[in-house]
Amino acid sequence: METLVWNNDMLVSGIILAITFTAIFTEGIHGIHRVKCAMAGAAIMVLVGQYMGFYDPEGAIESIDWNVILLLGCMMAIVAIMIPTGGFQQLAYWVADFSAGRLFLLLALMGTLVTVLSLLLDNVTTVVIFGPLIILICQSMRITPIPFLLAAALLSDTGGVATLVGDPPNIMIGSEFNISFNEFAQHMFLMVFVAWIIILFFLRILFRKDLAITPAPLDLKEREQLVDPRTWYAALAVLGVMVVGFMLHNALHWEPWFVAGLGLAALAIIGNRIDMEESFAHTELALLMFFGCLFIIVGGVEHSHFLQYIGQFVIPYAQDPDGLLVATLVLMWVAAILSAAIDNIPFTAAMLPILVGMDAQGVNVTPLLWGLAAGVGMGGNGTHLGSTANVFIVSISEKYAKQQGDPSLAITPGLWFRKGLPVMLITLVCCTIIMTLFWGFFEDPLREMPLLPPQ
Repeated sequence: METLVWNNDMLVSGIILAITFTAIFTEGIHGIHRVKCAMAGAAIMVLVGQYMGFYDPEGAIESIDWNVILLLGCMMAIVAIMIPTGGFQQLAYWVADFSAGRLFLLLALMGTLVTVLSLLLDNVTTVVIFGPLIILICQSMRITPIPFLLAAALLSDTGGVATLVGDPPNIMIGSEFNISFNEFAQHMFLMVFVAWIIILFFLRILFRKDLAITPAPLDLKEREQLVDPRTWYAALAVLGVMVVGFMLHNALHWEPWFVAGLGLAALAIIGNRIDMEESFAHTELALLMFFGCLFIIVGGVEHSHFLQYIGQFVIPYAQDPDGLLVATLVLMWVAAILSAAIDNIPFTAAMLPILVGMDAQGVNVTPLLWGLAAGVGMGGNGTHLGSTANVFIVSISEKYAKQQGDPSLAITPGLWFRKGLPVMLITLVCCTIIMTLFWGFFEDPLREMPLLPPQ
């Protein structure tokens, strides 16, 4: 495989990426909203890339992951339709009653639901559904939603690592190397389960003060009624069918956004009191624009081959059979660190051609696939930009803080760094230990489906 040489394209794209993300992280200092920073960065990346010859507007459009954008938009609209029915409020009261004022139990129960759903749905869909519900619960109990929102994001990122359909990078890896659903789950489930236990333990320590307070008792007179049962139960039925659709979307040759789109269309037809203009007005268009701009920015970095340049340094270690474990662990940690800074999807897309080339040269890349999946999944917990789920959680927390007129209710980049980064590091240490102890299992070539033949 041809060795990439450092060039000006990589330098310029890296500088634009660094400046843009620095501006996004420091929006609280300069007062410029991160959407504006992302839009400016995307525009500069396209203009400079076209001038230097490594990027153009057509490439920018192709770099946008429309599956993520459309999936988010459809799920936001579905949730916006469900909220006015009063169903979420009833569910929130039920969960609050069951927890009986024990806040860690509430966090653990909510985290368990999020983790289990993230095994089957992608983690973005999971937090889109549970994010508003968490805020409703916390608002009813008059407590801060920050610990519970962070738990939802961290545990959805972690739960999505376990299965082939739980996270977009997993789908990309499985498709490129023909990995079956069972094969993927067998290799990743143990790491995810142990990481889940560790995250719950650390969240109890990190938020011990917030979880130690006594919540306000719920007043039965304040409880809202289920005002539109038909739409609520129809929405639950549609979500149930969508779960099956998400699980079978590969077999059906449907992208996840199409499953969500069909669900939205079905709900719009079934519901009898749905104001579509009102529902679409409550979708986070600024958030969708932010994601689109991020995809354009990292697409420019990918087109300059900067990510491939970084990834190729793993090859010399992997070509030595004795160094394959070291190469796998290095790839996992590098993938985690970079996924904490940029979206894990472009990094995965940049690494896969390198792994395909190594496979063609006779290198056993199977353990590298598991290391890559664990790294990009667990690494997403490190920053608020590490995954799509994280950005959504931050966005709704900011919206809630604005509605309440209390800035302390918003999840800031600094807060996420203090709480999420320790979680990322400890789960990576956990994955490192498990992969080292069971190296023989992870090193075995794929059993159910063969790797790509040498070219």
